[in-house]
Amino acid sequence: MSELNKTISPAALIAIGAAGVIGSSWLYLGSEFFSNFSVGGTIIGMIVATILSAFVALAYSELATRLPRAGGEVVYSFVATNSLVSFIVGWLLIGAYVSIVAFYVTATGRLLSSVFPVLNSIPLYEIGGTTIFLPILLIGYALTLLILALNWYGAEMSSKAQLVLFSIMAIFGVVVAFAGFLNGHVSNIFPLFDSELTGSGPIQSIFSFVLPAFSFLTGFGVVVIMAEEARTSAKRIGQIVVLSVALAGAFYVLVLTATAWLFPWRETAAMTNGTIEAFDAAGMPIISGIAFGIGALGIATTFIAVFSASSRLMFALARVGLFPEIFSKLDPKTKTPRVALIFTTVIGLSLGSLGPGALVWFLNTVGVYIGIVWAITVFAMFRVRKMHKKSELNPGFFMTVLPVIGATAALGVVAAALIPTSPLALQWPFEYLILFAWVGLGIVMYKLSPKRFTKEEALQALLGKYYDEFGHNLAVESASYAIRSQPNNG
Repeated sequence: MSELNKTISPAALIAIGAAGVIGSSWLYLGSEFFSNFSVGGTIIGMIVATILSAFVALAYSELATRLPRAGGEVVYSFVATNSLVSFIVGWLLIGAYVSIVAFYVTATGRLLSSVFPVLNSIPLYEIGGTTIFLPILLIGYALTLLILALNWYGAEMSSKAQLVLFSIMAIFGVVVAFAGFLNGHVSNIFPLFDSELTGSGPIQSIFSFVLPAFSFLTGFGVVVIMAEEARTSAKRIGQIVVLSVALAGAFYVLVLTATAWLFPWRETAAMTNGTIEAFDAAGMPIISGIAFGIGALGIATTFIAVFSASSRLMFALARVGLFPEIFSKLDPKTKTPRVALIFTTVIGLSLGSLGPGALVWFLNTVGVYIGIVWAITVFAMFRVRKMHKKSELNPGFFMTVLPVIGATAALGVVAAALIPTSPLALQWPFEYLILFAWVGLGIVMYKLSPKRFTKEEALQALLGKYYDEFGHNLAVESASYAIRSQPNNG
């Protein structure tokens, strides 16, 4: 049976979770956020999204404590339901993580071009109203290959790099926040809402920001996906999931609030590069440079996290015949799924070549993918509780009610995004077409997957030593839950 090496320390796992959530685009998109949602909609919307994400993270925490295996949600949904649901969860997550990888292929150069405008030269082509420049594309390609190299020799190297980068980023964040609050004034943040600027009232502004905020908070799932490689107890892994959400949400809110506190937020809304530009306009170029540093570090840490997660999801699906078998192969020495790493690289570079104009469409669908996955994972929590007869866990009232609230809210946001007449709707036609295309490609991949294992064999491959606690009960589940043992003939 293919097993991954346990090489990730608890501190590194926290860094993978929290730093995997904290990206870079929110720093220079702050101007766009303030313009579209107002400062109140942005900050309060982020707080609401963080709370709802933490509620869902409680379900992840419980499941990770019971089943610390590679693949996270793929494992939970398979154990709780069946192979089809497990594939749907894995496919949606792969779509989310690969979209983020692709975004950073060009986001890296875009961030650098805000300081080095010379990078905006040698135009290649235009997609989505945005010109793609050769230097920016080459920088993204180089970073992608560097992240591939960090992951090539196992999670130990990449997790250590993640810990160092996250520590630096946290220090930078405190410096930026301190400078903003010390040199600004509370009057700059009021009024919290401006309906003339945003075209919407306070409530709509807040909840309109929740869907993109979910996209910015997706990274905590990386903790459970990498759980099998963690060198710590299952209980500690569960705690780290929730801690990752809390740390990342607090970081976002702190820096965005400090930005609004420093400089009149409606003036920041008229800028191009959000926090970075606001500090420069306030006569603090050094702090602006530090904010830029947070963005650069955020790119690297998110890149590492989602890159690793995407490959482990493919590995987990391939383990049970829901992805081509070659993706389940591990390097004999490093125990890394190198085929999955290469495939993630190829997709990331291919989609990344479309440029940020087109990739915003991909990212806007990520919130839909994540909302669906969160709801399924909460359902899986209740199913697994029922099956896990020998558990020492005794979930209390809040561990039961709060995940349901989070999942219900996530489904509500997803529904609003999919209804064309909704103010939260995806952009027509491009984002709907991307969603339909990913679903269609998923149907093809599922039809082409080997699906050669019985339910019992699949559970043994997924759960390893944890199979004994589940296998007896699950082996006699309804045949509708079983993976077809015969090869798929199309």
